[in-house]
Amino acid sequence: MLKGLAITPPVLGRISIGKVVEKAGKRLPEKDDQFTITSQVQSKDGWLPHPFDEGFRKEQGGKTRSIPIRLLFNDPDLNFRAEYSLFNRDTGRPLCVGNGETCKRQSEEGIKSLPCPSPDGCPLAKGGACKPYGRLNVSIGDDDPLGSFVFRTTGFNSIRTLAARLQYFQAISGNRLSCLPLELRLRGKSTRQSHGTPIYYVDLTVRTGVALEDALLEAKRIDEVRQAAGFDQVALEVAARQGLSNGAFEDSEDEGDEVVEEFFPTDRGIPEQPGAVDKSCMPASQSLAEKLEGRLQAH
Repeated sequence: MLKGLAITPPVLGRISIGKVVEKAGKRLPEKDDQFTITSQVQSKDGWLPHPFDEGFRKEQGGKTRSIPIRLLFNDPDLNFRAEYSLFNRDTGRPLCVGNGETCKRQSEEGIKSLPCPSPDGCPLAKGGACKPYGRLNVSIGDDDPLGSFVFRTTGFNSIRTLAARLQYFQAISGNRLSCLPLELRLRGKSTRQSHGTPIYYVDLTVRTGVALEDALLEAKRIDEVRQAAGFDQVALEVAARQGLSNGAFEDSEDEGDEVVEEFFPTDRGIPEQPGAVDKSCMPASQSLAEKLEGRLQAH
């Protein structure tokens, strides 16, 4: 295994509730009120839709508001990794990730382990440039049980809700999280900060039409079938944990470019969109301090 390279769950496509659009010669993030499932292939017009996308839209009357999924792992932290993250907005290179106690930071002398005071107490995070950033890997369909679609978010609502749901479902299922029939569900809310504009975030529930008790019985049945077939879930999670810990930063520089463009924009005057979460302007930058300035988005 190559040292320094984080081995992440294999990705077949992306799940998003927004996109990057070009306006007045600038590429800017625009939020949406529905899920979009895309492939890993990008054209000049953006990411190409995955075949799942059209299927779910037809089933749900034109807008995908829920996606049936399963999880790869029983450990919530393997399915959903969330840290405070700071990127170089010019190169897309990860600079610092932390959990509120400790962080790994890129420096001229290499990667250093330092205390992490969280964005509120960190001088590098001035202006909200360091944000909570989460990645959720889920399985859609039955074609590839070890392949996944990744949902990325910097929204407090999505991160807090997904983290809670994963912990709760793991607890009540007897550590059979990977066997539960679940779905991602889009929810909306309004806050004083949004001035009545809906804020959309992602929730995790049992599938529509399935009672919780039936979902738990199904998870138990699937777990027994897998064990009888020799499926070693414990070994799978050990391998996944080792792969993720093999690198200091999960996102590569190429992926970082996409993340920065969608979640860490620097352009001033980003227009407000229906369903948009961030109603702030992002500062243009020249110095490093200015590059690290920006207002926290809710998505």
